[in-house]
Amino acid sequence: MLERRLNLEVRTPQKLIYEGDVVSVRAPGVLGSFEILTGHIPFLTVLDIGEIRLRESGTPQSIATSGGVFEVLRTGITVLAEAAEWASEIDVARAEAARQRAVEHLASRDSDINQARAEAALARAMNRLRVARH
Repeated sequence: MLERRLNLEVRTPQKLIYEGDVVSVRAPGVLGSFEILTGHIPFLTVLDIGEIRLRESGTPQSIATSGGVFEVLRTGITVLAEAAEWASEIDVARAEAARQRAVEHLASRDSDINQARAEAALARAMNRLRVARH
């Protein structure tokens, strides 16, 4: 039996990350994680920092994302991500260095440090490390 598929496009401001037909897509919405299968109703939501898992067939593939917009139409899904990278392309050493810098900034209590930016940097680095370990 053939699985029904839907078209998925994942873009960042810099490049097209993925374009193809998938069986399902799981994404990190700001109100919680969700999964889209064929026949889903159209909707638009905001993405949070997290992991987009797409399944063409068999084993899911992972993309780390820093947020963006997720739109489902009858013709397919479009993801406009602030940043996105395949799990296999994540530079773990760079992500670990970013995590360490963010931890140091948060621990410093320096008045010049933007607390919200440091917390967001830590969340992005932790997400990239988690996705890379899949």
